[in-house]
Amino acid sequence: MLVPISWLKDYVEITLPIEELAERLTLAGLEVEHIEYIGLPGADLVWDRDKIFVGRLLKVERHPNADKLLLATVDYGAPQPIVVVTGAPNIQPGDTGQKVVLALKGARLYDGHKEGRVIMTLKEATLRGIKNDSMVCSEKELGLSDDHEGILLLPDDAPVGVPLADYLGDIVLSISILPSIARCASIIGVAREVAAITGQTVRYPSMEFTADGPPIEQLTALDIRDPRLNPRFTIGVIQGVTLKPSPFWMQRRLMLAGMRPINNIVDVSNYVMLELGQPTHAFDFDAIAADPAGRKTIVTRLAEPGEKLRTLDDVERALLPTDIVVADSTRALSIAGVMGGAESEVTATTRNILFEVAAWNWVNIRRTARHHNLHSEASYRFARGVHPELAMLAQKRGLSLLQQYAGGVIARGILDSYPAPVPPVVIDLAPAQVERALGVAVPKADIVRILRSLEFEIEETAPNAVLRVTAPPHRLDVEGVHDLIEEIGRIYGYDRVPATLINDAIPPAHGAPDLEFEERVRDLLVAAGLQEIVSYRLTTRETEARMVAPGASPDDRPSVTLQNPINPERVVMRRTLTANVIEALVSNLRHHARVAVFELGAVYLPSKEGVLPDELPRLAIGMSGARRTNDLPWQTAPRMLDFFDLKGIVEALVKGLHIDNARFEPVEHLTWRPGRTAAICIDDQRVGVFGELHPLVREAWDLPAGAPVLLADVDLVALRLAAERRAMQVVDVPRFPAIHEDLAVIVDESVSAETVERTIRAAGGHLLSDARLFDVFRGEQIGPGRKSLAYALTYRAPDRTLTDKEAEKVRNKIIRSLEGQLGGLVRR
Repeated sequence: MLVPISWLKDYVEITLPIEELAERLTLAGLEVEHIEYIGLPGADLVWDRDKIFVGRLLKVERHPNADKLLLATVDYGAPQPIVVVTGAPNIQPGDTGQKVVLALKGARLYDGHKEGRVIMTLKEATLRGIKNDSMVCSEKELGLSDDHEGILLLPDDAPVGVPLADYLGDIVLSISILPSIARCASIIGVAREVAAITGQTVRYPSMEFTADGPPIEQLTALDIRDPRLNPRFTIGVIQGVTLKPSPFWMQRRLMLAGMRPINNIVDVSNYVMLELGQPTHAFDFDAIAADPAGRKTIVTRLAEPGEKLRTLDDVERALLPTDIVVADSTRALSIAGVMGGAESEVTATTRNILFEVAAWNWVNIRRTARHHNLHSEASYRFARGVHPELAMLAQKRGLSLLQQYAGGVIARGILDSYPAPVPPVVIDLAPAQVERALGVAVPKADIVRILRSLEFEIEETAPNAVLRVTAPPHRLDVEGVHDLIEEIGRIYGYDRVPATLINDAIPPAHGAPDLEFEERVRDLLVAAGLQEIVSYRLTTRETEARMVAPGASPDDRPSVTLQNPINPERVVMRRTLTANVIEALVSNLRHHARVAVFELGAVYLPSKEGVLPDELPRLAIGMSGARRTNDLPWQTAPRMLDFFDLKGIVEALVKGLHIDNARFEPVEHLTWRPGRTAAICIDDQRVGVFGELHPLVREAWDLPAGAPVLLADVDLVALRLAAERRAMQVVDVPRFPAIHEDLAVIVDESVSAETVERTIRAAGGHLLSDARLFDVFRGEQIGPGRKSLAYALTYRAPDRTLTDKEAEKVRNKIIRSLEGQLGGLVRR
């Protein structure tokens, strides 16, 4: 939110330097993101106080030697006026009295004839035979806007001879309005905070007006169909208005606050919203349908099926049955709290105004604004909560300004429908509660002073009694003692709370085995060359459906669905991590030759025992691309990651977790490619699946076809329980040398490598310390349906050096087992 200091000063004295005020506001919860200086020291362009002034045109004449140039005589408070040459199209020969901005020789301005903002220094020049060293300035030359079509004309009350920096110089605070301080989304809201911080008093604007028109009940009526959605609605009517530009000071303030001036009626509506934080809307009274008696009834209701409305942005919108509309007896006039309708907008022919100020259900307004993608200043405030008590205040302020700057006659009375007034929030607060929560003893007098400065009402029954606190009517965020303590703490100053050491024995630290296990898994996977990703936990059913090969039975497990999703791509809680990992591969393979990532996170399934879903920890691994990325360009094509690379990472993981009985079994799965998929089994329990992604799934994700896409999905809880069941064994460093030899055995294709290794280890006994598969061969030399598996065998005895004969005896036993049990043929 943009807060001009000149506007803020109307309501509270600024007693601190701006930088210090910004810091104090930030510490109090109003984060000042940026300070913009306009024409003052600190700005990119500072208006020289002795060279740029408010001037008045004494006369305008034609240049004697140029048809398109003029000679303007300008009074700027000096003993003698000055004559300047100008080509401004918005003044004419014979003009007099207009207030302008005069820059003298040496003034620094923006060059109006160059793109962007290029600073120049005004120098003397001869223009068609007449010397000229000064100029009357446009908005662009002053840095106020990019408009260079004419010079800036100031209002008639601009003081001649005053430095422009004193007249238009300003400072604008850019404040981040967080949801917790939505009450501050107005100039008055910020003024309340400044007053509380600096010990000042807020000055509220005038609400006075005269109502000499007919009784409002003769002109209009009100029908609220659902008070839950529309807690309050107020109407004022003003007849005989004159549409024209709003006064210069109002336009200036609106522009500094980031809004575009339109006309006096619309500008007053926007001004009141920015001033008080209560959105308003002006309807063309004559565009509202009347009953036979001429009375116009305003109805607030839900949109009817199939109803449409053309909004002020000239877009016809199909309304939802949950949208609230302001309507007359025949049609919808506006989307309540979001945007008005084109058929009832204020136009150049408007003479009578119906001025609406209302309160709306913030959840409904937020849903409507998000669905229609209409994020207006009004919906921004309503979606964060506006107290119904503000409606009458803004109604009176709006009528007061309309009468001043648009003329007209105001109908007697204000139509106010407030079916269920919000009861005041009354809270009992003991000073001891403040000390216990903040950790610092705030004197009771300071507590009372702080709360009263924030417009809370305090009732003190006795010197040491509990304080009875009533929240001000503009606060929707105060519910209990904790809210009062927060208010006290932020105004007292969190920076004043002393740092204290714990006054007790430090409690014993208790480990978190599940989190510690996840860290071990992270370390092992990073050491294996993978990178961790963290993805959204919200997705769509359509995204997860792409993880199943087309034509196969879809995953029909129920999903945890959000009632108010933030956007159409975040509708359900994820049921699998694999889709998130594949999304990461899709994004990164466009830019990298090799991607290897993993994610540890929860998946969510509806619980059978409670309202909250079950959160099941999972691990997913995704890999694709070149095995190495540092191959030189003239070398042969790089080898791609394949099934065995992923298997090696899974083996490194289980080995690092000291799980020594993990085995791999071939399986089929709708996500993975048949024949290149394996299950991870520990103690006869399947804990995960890994392999190459199914070609149809890869095609559904539009993944490149040049390299296999590898994917693993592991149950983290089952993996942790398996690791916890294994006691870590520590053995001495071997004292005696080992004997190494290779053994290759030919077996049928149906015999798995795991079966062969198990047979080798069983036959080798305690003298076989290791058996590692290092080669697989298939070819004509060994015949079809056969494969050769080569193992590196290590023999070692813990208490002596093995002899060759002892090693040969073990080797022969292994060979006999392979030949007898598996029908293998050992290659000699």
